[in-house]
Amino acid sequence: MKLLATFLAVSSLLAAEVKTDKVNYKGWPNCYRITNGQVELIVTADVGPRIIRYGFAGGQNLFKEFTEQLGKSGEKEFQLRGGDRVWKAPEDPVATWAPDNVAVAIEVTKNGLIATAPVEPLTGLQKQIEVSMAAAGTAVTVTHRITNKTLFPLEFAPWALTMMAPGGTAVAGFPARGSYPAHLEATNPMVLWAYTDLTDKRWGLLKKYLTLRQDPANSTPQKIGMFAANTWAAYFLHGEVFLKQYQADASKTYPDFGCSFETFTNADFLEVETLGPMTKLEPGKSVSHVENWRLDKATVAAFTDAELDRVIPSMLNKP
Repeated sequence: MKLLATFLAVSSLLAAEVKTDKVNYKGWPNCYRITNGQVELIVTADVGPRIIRYGFAGGQNLFKEFTEQLGKSGEKEFQLRGGDRVWKAPEDPVATWAPDNVAVAIEVTKNGLIATAPVEPLTGLQKQIEVSMAAAGTAVTVTHRITNKTLFPLEFAPWALTMMAPGGTAVAGFPARGSYPAHLEATNPMVLWAYTDLTDKRWGLLKKYLTLRQDPANSTPQKIGMFAANTWAAYFLHGEVFLKQYQADASKTYPDFGCSFETFTNADFLEVETLGPMTKLEPGKSVSHVENWRLDKATVAAFTDAELDRVIPSMLNKP
């Protein structure tokens, strides 16, 4: 029986493949569904580039969707819509919020696709999201890319923002903890915004972890940023967990007083964000920011160091 089980498992892995199909998704006729049978991801082509859905096949969408904005396009102003997008940092109320409301070009690849937006008239930047899904399991590599299409150098950082569905809790990890006086050096910055309120009950400041709970009944925005060489964030929602990971470089300069990670919430959604280093980009050159995503099924009894230690390390160390 063990030999049969092993044979069936190996056969299943060998038969696994990634399929990409054009689909109508909630009013957008030109979307693309990428799936390996275990997980599925939806990329919009009528607007974007956006990844509007990521979840187990047939299961909940862990990403936020603004229902009233789905299926629409051509608006003059930027639309939140939901899902995952790429921006430039530091945040500028005009250039960063350039609309992405027009159709994008799609190139289907062996394990996913590349979605490329037209050059933004406002900024001269061209944005691209490339998706590569593992043939089995839940792993997805997402490359957020920005190309300078102007005639002069520009300096900014690539910024990947993922809007999570309401009702969950985000967790991010601090760099490895130590003890006094064995470790006297500072390990990382924690960055606050003018509206950050550490007395807000949605925050959890633990020894190893930072947590932030999304509360649909609380409309007051909150945000915190920090740096960690091994940048990661998890979002727990209804027995499932979204995890994104990014390898930062401590030798480089990051925006917002040195942030490789930021998280924001209000009554509608919670955002987990990673940032690349500040880059001086010559005309015609591109900068890429690579995240590794995965889904898991897990719950914790409470958001404490002990409970998170029970589930987070195994998720981070999965191949």
